[in-house]
Amino acid sequence: MKKDEKNIRRGEEIAHNYLSLLDKHIQDVISGNTSEFMEVNEIAERMAISHTHLTDTIKKEKGKHPCYFYDTKIIEQIQIMLSESDKSIAEIARIFTYDPSNFSKFFKKLTNLTPGEYRKKNPRKLPKSSP
Repeated sequence: MKKDEKNIRRGEEIAHNYLSLLDKHIQDVISGNTSEFMEVNEIAERMAISHTHLTDTIKKEKGKHPCYFYDTKIIEQIQIMLSESDKSIAEIARIFTYDPSNFSKFFKKLTNLTPGEYRKKNPRKLPKSSP
């Protein structure tokens, strides 16, 4: 195997491991197994690579900074919770370790909607009952 091929495969492996670790970590925060979100440098450390190497590799493999994927995955989980649960927005903010006012700013920055507006546009779908 050529050195370039090995580097490409390693880059793909790092990107895959990063995204998988994010999914697990976000679920750990949601479930209360972890009390706060890790920073990207802590994730890199857990992966036994430097912050710079992680950032450069994710940018090269996926075209965007690691924080983009982190924020996107968090927003996806918030959107699921907003549309599938009856939890208050403040409660969801606390689950995701945000102060409610900062939570709304974060959410709106990435979705152009407040959490309340998102919830109104995506009402909870209740299962149909059979007659």
